[in-house]
Amino acid sequence: MTDPQATATREIIGDLMRQDARIAPKYFYDACGSALFEDITHLPEYYPTRTERAIMATHGAAIGRKVSAGGTVIELGAGNCEKARTLCKLIRPARFVAVDISADFLHEAAAGLRAAFPGLDFHVVVADLTAELAMPSDLPWQHRLVFYPGSSIGNFDPPAALDLLSRIRRLVAEDGGLLIGIDLQKEVAVLEAAYNDAAGVTAAFNLNVLNHVNRLTGSDFALHQWHHRAFFNTTESRIEMHLEATTDTRVTWLGGERLFHCGERIHTENSYKYRIEDFIELLDSAGFHNAEAWTDEKRWFAVILARP
Repeated sequence: MTDPQATATREIIGDLMRQDARIAPKYFYDACGSALFEDITHLPEYYPTRTERAIMATHGAAIGRKVSAGGTVIELGAGNCEKARTLCKLIRPARFVAVDISADFLHEAAAGLRAAFPGLDFHVVVADLTAELAMPSDLPWQHRLVFYPGSSIGNFDPPAALDLLSRIRRLVAEDGGLLIGIDLQKEVAVLEAAYNDAAGVTAAFNLNVLNHVNRLTGSDFALHQWHHRAFFNTTESRIEMHLEATTDTRVTWLGGERLFHCGERIHTENSYKYRIEDFIELLDSAGFHNAEAWTDEKRWFAVILARP
């Protein structure tokens, strides 16, 4: 059987040794990182969470009428399961599957949702969305709705996003569907402020990935030698997050090391910003059709329902 920590260690070290060093964003989400991201969603600069919530409040009834009640909701990147509460109130599913990479945080959040919906058949799946998604063996195949809120699909570059959407398609039958949130293109100042908040919470979130990497690989990153950087890449239509060395620093781990020069960066995250029509084309390529989109008044964010 594959050792998950050994696999993670190999992946992380391989990425750190690339010429353009990187750390996969899934490693943000240890217990501390998950809690910090929860704090980010409440920041005044971070519009996606409240804007998506407003869309659901305004259009939730219309969305609910288009989704079968009594089926199964599978939430990807479930986090604190808070967004699922609104959806569950709307469509009253019989079963709920919470999928996330952070096990401790997920089980704690799941307990709260169980208490809110005591009749719900509840499952927890700890999984990496970059790998094949396996559902509980006793989960009915019919009437599955995959719920992927929060615009996390933007963390995947377009080929990887297509791959994930194609794997999601394999989770649902012809009577199933996908309800997904996407962040839309908008003014650069608004985008960059959302990832450079005045309180420094996003910076702490970005830097915390080094603590997680240290625990997983035995490396000795010193957080005070790194600085959070986030900016909009106009050519790629994405926010990029990086950690930038503030001095020459040698990082070691069992069996290896790397010297990072002052100003050298580790790429930690992308967050692609879409046009609705482009994302619907991506959905179509993945096997989801008949897409319908709801947006806020500013057209900053969209919630899309698509079916096979």
